[in-house]
Amino acid sequence: MEVSQNDILPPRWSLRLLRLFIRKQFLEEIEGDMEEVFMDDLDQHSIKKAKWNYILGVFKLMRPSLTRLLSGSQKLNYLGMLQHNLLITLRGFKRHKTSFFINLIGLSTGLAASLLIFLWVNDERSVDTFHENNDQLYWVFANFQLPNSTATWNYTSGLMGESMKQDFPEVEEAVTIGNTGFFKPKGIVSNGESNFELDGLFASKNFFDILTYPLLIGNQENILEDNESIVLSETMAMAMFGNLESALGATVEWENQFFNKTFIISGIFQSPPKNATNQFDAVINYDLLVQADQWAAEWNGGYAQNFLVLQKGTNIEEFNAKIENYMDDKINNDRFTLFVQPYAKNYLYGEYDNGVQVGGRIENVRLFTIIAIFILLIACINFMNLSTAQASKKMKEVGVKKTIGANKGSLIFQFLGESILLTSLAVIVAIILVNLFLPQFNEITSKELEINIIDFILPLIGITLITGFLAGSYPAFYLSGFKPVAVLKGKISNLRGDEWIRKGLVITQFVLSIIFIIGVITINRQIEFTQSKDLGYNRENIVTFARKGQINENAQVMLSELQKIPGIESIANMAGDFLWGEDSGSGYSWDPSSKDDDNHLFKSPKIGYNIIETLEIEVIEGRSFSKEFMDDETKVIINESAVKLMGIKEPIGTILDYGSGGTREIIGVVKDFQYGSMHQQIEPLLFRFRDWGRNFVIKIQTGTEAVTLQQIEEIYTQFHPKYDFTPTYLQDDYMALYSTESKVAALANYMALIAILVSCLGLFGLATFTAERRSKEIGIRKILGASHMVIMKILTGSFTKTVLISVLFALPLGYILANNWLNNFAYTIQLEWWIFALAGLSALLIAWITVSFQTFKAALVNPVECLRNE
Repeated sequence: MEVSQNDILPPRWSLRLLRLFIRKQFLEEIEGDMEEVFMDDLDQHSIKKAKWNYILGVFKLMRPSLTRLLSGSQKLNYLGMLQHNLLITLRGFKRHKTSFFINLIGLSTGLAASLLIFLWVNDERSVDTFHENNDQLYWVFANFQLPNSTATWNYTSGLMGESMKQDFPEVEEAVTIGNTGFFKPKGIVSNGESNFELDGLFASKNFFDILTYPLLIGNQENILEDNESIVLSETMAMAMFGNLESALGATVEWENQFFNKTFIISGIFQSPPKNATNQFDAVINYDLLVQADQWAAEWNGGYAQNFLVLQKGTNIEEFNAKIENYMDDKINNDRFTLFVQPYAKNYLYGEYDNGVQVGGRIENVRLFTIIAIFILLIACINFMNLSTAQASKKMKEVGVKKTIGANKGSLIFQFLGESILLTSLAVIVAIILVNLFLPQFNEITSKELEINIIDFILPLIGITLITGFLAGSYPAFYLSGFKPVAVLKGKISNLRGDEWIRKGLVITQFVLSIIFIIGVITINRQIEFTQSKDLGYNRENIVTFARKGQINENAQVMLSELQKIPGIESIANMAGDFLWGEDSGSGYSWDPSSKDDDNHLFKSPKIGYNIIETLEIEVIEGRSFSKEFMDDETKVIINESAVKLMGIKEPIGTILDYGSGGTREIIGVVKDFQYGSMHQQIEPLLFRFRDWGRNFVIKIQTGTEAVTLQQIEEIYTQFHPKYDFTPTYLQDDYMALYSTESKVAALANYMALIAILVSCLGLFGLATFTAERRSKEIGIRKILGASHMVIMKILTGSFTKTVLISVLFALPLGYILANNWLNNFAYTIQLEWWIFALAGLSALLIAWITVSFQTFKAALVNPVECLRNE
């Protein structure tokens, strides 16, 4: 069937576009002209080309002189609108004081808590990132392959850095420092009659060329050129000389565990910043460590930490593949695998398991980032909930305004402006709260955080706008779209959508709060578990201290003097801290017939006589080290786990091969005990004998602590007159192993309290709103004979159901999160059912207490007043 030209119409969408944008006074004439042109085109061209010409003509008409203004053809007084909306907003705050203060307190508290956490997170992420070449600075690590596992070390040979610079074109520069875990010089620097305790660093000559510790005084080219030069920090130089100029060229005497030597101050450097993991007061040439211990210049000595500056654009995976077997030819051993990782990354990602990076401090950073987001989310939900509740009261206001000419845009502007204004006030209050509580927060976190508003201005503006927009989006975009006639006639007064939105938000809020409760219970119980668990040794009334500086006499001389003190029950010494948990040794084998029996690694603390007796470690076979048997380094004692590893039935008398070190005879077996913290499993352990150790372990008679410590200090001062006596209790040292977890527990307790408080504020506000909204229903029910308890049951029923739904969602989520956190420990509590039951019941009880005041108040209201108000 043929189609006549009169039946062919221009494209519908282009016609709609024309009618949408062209001003009304021009539309009729333009539309008619466009239709005539379209009909002429149909006579001369094809239908397709005629339509394209029509579309092109429509777009050509989109000129400012012909198109409508986006806000309508009328000119609006925006300043007047802003003043009017501000006045309306302030009146609304005054009229609804309860909801205003609940919103303000809840949001400002949540924002303040989140800001404090973000300050801490920002500080943690900034650690060691201050070096100018941070993006190119890498740390050389080594994986050492053992028969059943892989050990990861952040220390390598002192020859490594310079050698890699020569052998690999990717390496621009390399710097070497002494292993800060073992070989960091600490001692007394003397300037005339004044003595100062100083932490130093062995470093290669180019230390200040590569790492960003700016020199304030001195020639950078030769500042560490010889072994007589020392570079002091600004802080130490000021303490010793009063000004920097007097320090340069002065001579000082430094006594430490490596040497007693006179130095000339060749320069002053700016003290390391607070976010540097390496804190030191002086730098000296690495060659001094080589002079003190020749192994510091051998390929098989782990005396150094090496840092490389790689060329920009270096592919790290390819570079690691090139260097992984670099040690094979150096020491004729294929057990070492080298790799590099970013220098600044080691602080957050410093934990390795079987040669694989598995986490570190980053886990706590992630944990508290999530906590901050949760708290902020709870506060925002609280804000949105009350905003939507109050907004439903404004439907008649919307209807009246739209009737007298208000358009949708002006209403959106009003509601969003009201929400953003309240959010801005909350942000201001939050900043005040942060400044008030920052000192206490620093005490909990052991930080020195400061808040600089300029640094946070953009995030604060973003939080203000996003929170304000979210909270105001419901009234702005939903209520402003109602038809005024329907609103004023009350045909849409019984909305169900907004109620379901509020219930969903409350459920989310309480899910997060219950997870917080589960987390707090889990963390605190695990901390309590670590404190009370039997570790296999006694730590009550045990005092420890380390001898400092040069030791010219045998350790037994001082031990003999201390044994004369009546208050000392038992005394011993060892090399290293008993709680360190990382002292280890490899190279042991006991079954020549097995190819796998080679180079086993043991936890192997170095102890002297009487340590096992002083700490009351149980000997289950054989004996302890004894002077009567003239024991020396050829004798060792192992634990039960070592016996299981060896698979020997009669361990006493077994001879272990120690490679070039000769042999070792097992003289005793001790019961397994916790060496180090409970983050580590009990592993095969071998006690090595060393009677020259600097660390003393003393058991003091109960009730004589003060007098005995004073007498110990007097003897210590005789042997070390320049040094302060700084004893600690083993129990306190053990608790310090869990300082991170203790901080996590303290912060989690506070943050959980804040989260629950904000949730309760929101619930209280909703209960108030519900009671007001259902006042007519309450009046009618009371007239019909309903008791106070029935009214309270009706009002609390919906909240009870909401919290129960929250419990169902929160319990499995809480279990997963709690279990993941406990995986950081080798020995943990059991996540028993009562933990989750307690969390759920606590949430329910908190909700009941929160809403009970308002429901009881509503139940007591005279029904006549309820109906009169309606």
